[in-house]
Amino acid sequence: MRHTLPIAPQFYVTAPQPCPYLDGRMERKLFTALQGDSATKLNNSLSGQGFRRSQNVLYRPSCTDCAACLSARINVADFTPSKSQKRTIKRNAGLTRRATSPWATEEQYDLFRTYLDSRHADGGMADMDVFEFAAMIEETPIRSRVIEYTDTQTRELIGVCLTDVLDDGVSMVYSFYSPDRPRDGLGNYIILDHIEIARAAGLPYVYLGYWVPGSPKMGYKAKFSGLEVYMGGAWQKMRNPDDFEPEQHPLNTDPIAEQVANIALPDLSPTKG
Repeated sequence: MRHTLPIAPQFYVTAPQPCPYLDGRMERKLFTALQGDSATKLNNSLSGQGFRRSQNVLYRPSCTDCAACLSARINVADFTPSKSQKRTIKRNAGLTRRATSPWATEEQYDLFRTYLDSRHADGGMADMDVFEFAAMIEETPIRSRVIEYTDTQTRELIGVCLTDVLDDGVSMVYSFYSPDRPRDGLGNYIILDHIEIARAAGLPYVYLGYWVPGSPKMGYKAKFSGLEVYMGGAWQKMRNPDDFEPEQHPLNTDPIAEQVANIALPDLSPTKG
């Protein structure tokens, strides 16, 4: 009888490259592979420690001279929509939500390309072809869903979100939507709808990715009540966003070995059947 011994995940660091959020800064990521029978356990554990998933990789910012990126999530129980958010919900009442398996379609890719060309033409994903798009959607070792939003009358695909289902919430891995309806606030609406998805499923959190003080691209996340950010190894309720400045965060992060040593890993022993 062959016995499989649990193997602790190995962590690596990317080479520095220009930060997409703060001008003049360099970003670096700490990452590990997400694979095998332990993928779900590892994803649940590390998502609760500020990591994010991209296909078969979990990563977290680990910049040498900046700690501005803060993992953010909404505590569903503490969320109350603002007047503006209520208007956003009302404006999008004509959309229909459909949850599907993580399978890429040409219609999704066409919307994805239209979104990128309009909103992020110079971003890191601008050159992504249909095969890379399919890999982003389909290469997931955990429980993931594609949430599609269509116009009830025209049947047109309006928005899409690749969403992971965690033990304690839903994680919005990546969303994109039609740029032709700017007044509808589709990006905010997709978040608002995920709050309802989490609430209906009895899950306490909606994971939003990173919030970066000082980055206009990320300002919208701070407008959601019930927001929590991961700082100093723990989730904390968001203070006044204006109190956060990138310069106020530590100028030096802990050495990589110390960061890895402080990551709490789940029991990855094979489940006995």
